[in-house]
Amino acid sequence: MTTYKLLIEYDGTTYAGWQRQPDRPTIQGVLEDALRQITRQSISTISASRTDAGVHALGQVVCFRSDRPFLPHEWTRALNGVLPQAISVRRTETTTDDFHARYDAQAKTYEYRILNQPTRPALDRQRVWQVARSLDVNVMRAASRHVLGQHDCTSFQGPNAGTNNPVCTIDHIDWSQDGPLIRFTIRADRFLKQMVRALVGTLVEIGHGKRNPEAMAAILEARDRRQAGYTAPPQGLYLLHVHYKT
Repeated sequence: MTTYKLLIEYDGTTYAGWQRQPDRPTIQGVLEDALRQITRQSISTISASRTDAGVHALGQVVCFRSDRPFLPHEWTRALNGVLPQAISVRRTETTTDDFHARYDAQAKTYEYRILNQPTRPALDRQRVWQVARSLDVNVMRAASRHVLGQHDCTSFQGPNAGTNNPVCTIDHIDWSQDGPLIRFTIRADRFLKQMVRALVGTLVEIGHGKRNPEAMAAILEARDRRQAGYTAPPQGLYLLHVHYKT
């Protein structure tokens, strides 16, 4: 048996997230169906991140094991031949038998895209969050610095998260703007359920002047989801990169 590592990208618009569900289309379900079609075997996959419904990925990492004598590039070609157009394998490589896509990850980088303009988009309507009112990106940038470092992030955790450890270490945050398109990039050793979307929703409230930038410190300290802001919609969120030891 050989362990393979896939780098995949996908448009999550029509999928109920990564994790297989019995009655809804998911990325894992479609990928495992493709592997079954190729190998005539049931093959389980493990991802680095269980992205939510509607969330996209440019750098999701997935591992699986197979005894089929395919070269890495043959797996890439075979999978892309049967996967729907919304899911693409960018690269396949062999890895060690003990590699685990989720538990071996050292950090993950996500990006959230906001289209700050009064008119709704047509082409990118499922790939950005359109915010009509003008945002003060400098104020949002200042507020986000309060979450750098190691914190209990319970205030930004979604419901029914099922985690016993709410502590995350955020080591990088960046804001960029190109015309109306605003990008928020964040890297941490781990993320809680809906954490990035809750952060973005709160920062947008700050960008609208509803809260001051210093409020972020008090929200973190409260460890209470009710103290934070709106959960931003899923279509603006992208898993950019999963970081492993080299």
